[in-house]
Amino acid sequence: MTAEVREQATDAELVAGYRRDPERFTAVHDRYHRDIFLYVAARLDAQDAEDVTAETFLLAFDQRDRFDPERGGLRPWLFGLATNLVARHRRKEARHYKALSKLDPEAAAEGHENRVVTTVAAQRLQPHLARALAALTRGERDVLLLVALRQLSYDEVAQALGVSIGTVGSRLSRARAKIHPIIDPLVSKETFRG
Repeated sequence: MTAEVREQATDAELVAGYRRDPERFTAVHDRYHRDIFLYVAARLDAQDAEDVTAETFLLAFDQRDRFDPERGGLRPWLFGLATNLVARHRRKEARHYKALSKLDPEAAAEGHENRVVTTVAAQRLQPHLARALAALTRGERDVLLLVALRQLSYDEVAQALGVSIGTVGSRLSRARAKIHPIIDPLVSKETFRG
């Protein structure tokens, strides 16, 4: 299967292909690897992101026969697997955000590790955003980051996390309510510095 044909194939066609020939699962990897890696990299450090992304696709390959295209797309399924694997690292993730929150905003903008977090917020806001993210529950953080970092729809987030669309909406609402008091005053300061 050429790269062009793989790009045009629907998820259902990809599933049918790898069910006939497991080696064709590489088309799933080729299509979704970048999205999954970028999502995980925004949540964990670069080394863990590589490991978790690889583990996500290994798990997906191992569970490929369990995937049911009638229940949703490959993309949300893969994000669900990745989110669950990130949860295994949640203590490390929470420590990561807490450590970033202690950095001086000026110094945080210069650190190599912080390049990953720049997908979430402007460099000067990183410590404050990290503090806000650390204050969220795991469920709130998962929903917020799936929506903010990978632009998943509420339906896709619900599929990825195995929750209802209403739960996605309420978790996102709570997350925004917790983050706004921390971030809004800082954004105003940055605007007036310009």
